[in-house]
Amino acid sequence: MIDFRYHLVSLIAVFLAVALGIVIGTTQLNGRVLDGLEAQVGTLSEEKDALEAQTESLTDQLTQDDAYDDAVAPLIVANRLVGASVLLVVSSDEVNAEVVGQTTTLLQAAGAELSGTLRLQPDFTDLQTAPELQEYVTGVGLPAGVILPQTDDTPALVASLMAQVLMQPAEGDSAPSQASTTSVLAGLAALGVVTSDSGEIDSADYALILTGEGFTGEDAETRNQALVALAVALDSAGSGAVVAGTAASAVEGGLVAALRGDPSAATSVSTVNNVDVGSGQVAALLALTAERTGQSGSYGVGEGTVPLPPLAP
Repeated sequence: MIDFRYHLVSLIAVFLAVALGIVIGTTQLNGRVLDGLEAQVGTLSEEKDALEAQTESLTDQLTQDDAYDDAVAPLIVANRLVGASVLLVVSSDEVNAEVVGQTTTLLQAAGAELSGTLRLQPDFTDLQTAPELQEYVTGVGLPAGVILPQTDDTPALVASLMAQVLMQPAEGDSAPSQASTTSVLAGLAALGVVTSDSGEIDSADYALILTGEGFTGEDAETRNQALVALAVALDSAGSGAVVAGTAASAVEGGLVAALRGDPSAATSVSTVNNVDVGSGQVAALLALTAERTGQSGSYGVGEGTVPLPPLAP
């Protein structure tokens, strides 16, 4: 008779055979899987090396392109603004200092007279400062000859006042006095809404507004509208205005986007959305020369723009 010991040994033998089969089968399978994985890793490593080389090459190319733009830019704009004065307005602290410096250098290369650099502070577009601003703008002591629009809209009132003392009329009326310009800017500085990089600021033929990234939050549209009002007022009061920013300024919340989205403003104020590179800075200065003849446009990169304004003789 078959005893229990025989059954036990038989069962153990069966389990050992199954386990051994699993080990042998898994080993063979793992070998094939491992070989496949190693091949894939090798292929991915080669692709990674190729992409790194391509990225390095493209980076070098962009660096060379930027260097070329920087070298050629002064030659393109040379003497195109001789006899013209330009007010540089920096709309926020987010504007890169290097962009401000490069733009100033190009203005000098173009033969323009820089009437000053005016910086707008955050409170300039803050609704909480509107009552104080309106009280100042509509109060006594404004320069003689200033005529404000019939409105309760604070940004429109401030923009009109600033335009009248900062811009020289293209034709007809005489330029504002230095005393008027100094007085108004001193009052606005006392309210903490403007500062100056250049001490005393003179009135100018043109205004070049440099802008940074867009506003965020519930008051983004309101803040942008205050800047749009200023750009339009400066353009109307003088020979023209250009607003130049980076790509971020041309998306929702940005000043360039706000101007381009306003049918009236878009036809009067030129915009540039790549001022952080040499070609964009050239576009901004050429846009000023185009404003002389009443030509406004959208310049830079992206849909609905052209790289540069027409090159006038």
